[in-house]
Amino acid sequence: MLKVARAAMFAVLPVELLLVILLVSGVPLPAPVIAVAEAAVAAVLLLEATAAYRLYRAERRTGSGRGEAARATVRRLVPEQVRRIMAFDAKGMVSLVLWAARRRDGVPPGAVAVSYSREQSTMLTFILFLMVVETVALEVLLRAWGVPDGLRLVVLVVDVYSILVGLAIGAACVTRPHVVSPRELRVRYGAFFDLRIPRELISSVRQSRNYNESGMVGVKDGRLSVAVSSQTNVVVELEEPITIVRPLGGRAEVTVVRFFADTPGAVLSALRPAQHHDA
Repeated sequence: MLKVARAAMFAVLPVELLLVILLVSGVPLPAPVIAVAEAAVAAVLLLEATAAYRLYRAERRTGSGRGEAARATVRRLVPEQVRRIMAFDAKGMVSLVLWAARRRDGVPPGAVAVSYSREQSTMLTFILFLMVVETVALEVLLRAWGVPDGLRLVVLVVDVYSILVGLAIGAACVTRPHVVSPRELRVRYGAFFDLRIPRELISSVRQSRNYNESGMVGVKDGRLSVAVSSQTNVVVELEEPITIVRPLGGRAEVTVVRFFADTPGAVLSALRPAQHHDA
């Protein structure tokens, strides 16, 4: 039933979204089409509710509390990729609040916060500016073409949300820096990636600039790269493999971590004293 519920949800919801857009846009739809669509949505919701109830009851029978059972039900019913994307949005919105309040996430007292957003701030600002211009220009064109108000509203909401997401990405990179604490090195990229490396696993750290990284988070031959504008400039070698979780949930083991920092010297100076002490 779990697989059937997931498949039904992913099959029906896009169709329902399309129908809503058409209705809001003023496009006339035959009554039977609307009735069938609503019946399908109701059936999917009933199937989802039934599957969720069975999963919840199964968790409760194993002795789990209500909150724990509810969380386990969500984990089993909603695919990990979907949960992670929803978490990205939630963390991004929180980051906007932190950015407005000039606060940072996950930087305990005595820790060294190392930013990585400076290199991409100019490009991100330019992209956001183009998105705002595109939103205004498209709204003017749609008005000139006499597009129905409902469709214009849908397009405007999508464009404004896209701008908000862009702002959230920038805010997350500013408010969630790399962190060097007495216990660990925390390598992050906004709301998308977060790796905690215990300091005792670090065998060496050095500065080495690479301009040819592919993608934001990549793994190849046991080497992890967390790049900004295709660049990394700090290399951390580990005593033993560590498991990393990619943005959409994929796992891999790595023994070398490469990442970018605006001030790589700050990372080296914060990590090396502990290495001397261990020696």
